[in-house]
Amino acid sequence: MNTLNEAFWAVLIISGLLLAAKLVRRRVRVFQTLYLPSSIIAGAIALLMGPEVMGRIVRMVAGQEAVLAGGFFPQPMLDVWSQMPGLLISVVFAALFLGKSIAPPKEIWRDAGPMVVHGQVIAWGQYVIGLLLVLLVLKPVWNMDPLAGALIEISFEGGHGTAAGLADTFRELGFESGADLALGLATIGVVAGVLIGTLLVNWAVRCGHLQPPGSASSDQQEQLAEHEERESVESQERADAQMIDPLSVHLGYIAVAIGLGWLLHNGMMVVERFTWVRMGGPELLRHIPLFPLAMIGGVMLQIVLDRTGRAKRIDRKLINRVSGASLDLLIVSALATISLAALGTYVGPFLVLALAGIVWNVLAFFVLAPRLFKEHWVPYGLANFGQCMGMTVIGLLLIRMSDPANRTGAMHSFGYKQLLFEPIVGGGLFTAASLPLIAQFGPVAVLVLTTIVMLAWLVFGLVKFGK
Repeated sequence: MNTLNEAFWAVLIISGLLLAAKLVRRRVRVFQTLYLPSSIIAGAIALLMGPEVMGRIVRMVAGQEAVLAGGFFPQPMLDVWSQMPGLLISVVFAALFLGKSIAPPKEIWRDAGPMVVHGQVIAWGQYVIGLLLVLLVLKPVWNMDPLAGALIEISFEGGHGTAAGLADTFRELGFESGADLALGLATIGVVAGVLIGTLLVNWAVRCGHLQPPGSASSDQQEQLAEHEERESVESQERADAQMIDPLSVHLGYIAVAIGLGWLLHNGMMVVERFTWVRMGGPELLRHIPLFPLAMIGGVMLQIVLDRTGRAKRIDRKLINRVSGASLDLLIVSALATISLAALGTYVGPFLVLALAGIVWNVLAFFVLAPRLFKEHWVPYGLANFGQCMGMTVIGLLLIRMSDPANRTGAMHSFGYKQLLFEPIVGGGLFTAASLPLIAQFGPVAVLVLTTIVMLAWLVFGLVKFGK
């Protein structure tokens, strides 16, 4: 059992690593070019200093009893770090919609319908690709756990936060290495998203699909890189929110949202026990983590505040800071405790999944985007491409690169799209439920389900918006 003192020092050390990473990033231009957030750099530093790299080298050279044989960090601190992602992910998701005006669904659909369809097809397609690979390649060749079929969507669409938040679910279902593979894939997705996205912007300029974009200032680049998973809805933040509550009060709002999600989760499990389980079905909901329900709790709280005229009490910028700090701590702690041995064991499946996910996302940009967006298909398609590669902020970055003056409305549409997207996939309810569903019903059943949903979105989008 970790003591409060160990938790205190664990958080302080991560904060120091983030500060060191920020200094490193400012001095190493390649990190700026790749728009790598400081949290990922800090996590990589912690991994190098931990038992998986430094500790392993010391053990090989000086033996098991040598000083630093376990790395630079004591085991109690590593134990705290291993537990942090599963807790902090609920804070991040509870804050997603707090302080934002929840527009009527009809208005959201009017402004973001094609983008919602495009994003949904990509997300469900990632399940289809992953499950097909499990059935045709990964299981026959490497005897891979069928849960690997969900890794592409969890890692690329969900990102580091979702991958780390589902670590406990992977362990409960007997695929502990899945969390390490998911974090590795998420890192590949971020780097590939920036590199390929930049190439796509340059291709679009050369082919006349875009005007030559102006470059963002260094301050804008720093802000984009440092604030991963910040939502693309700055334009939706209310300008009249003059009242700024103290940080402690805003932490209370997040706590209420998480509490509502907890009540909702437990209520759903009670209903399941008295209905589905009584009829002989297995318990599924207990494997679903808290964070997607915490997000719904945040939406419920925001709707109540809107209806009662108290929404101005929440300052969205302060909520963003709480969420951003939680996400930074989450990513560093998750990367610091990743198992390189697991990645080495599954290097073949890892590369296959990474390549398949990247190819699918690129095809979705070139094939689907021109058919779903009547005009300005490049910035709209790049927004979803960036997000589906692992981070919302990559989608933001590619919008800024392709439409720096925000003339196409892609930024506004991208922000609205999240309201009809993230509650389901990209870290939403189905993302969390996909693992227990595969474990209980098998990859074939879930493949059929995800294929039907993907085709339904695709046909609907082509009929509705493809003319």
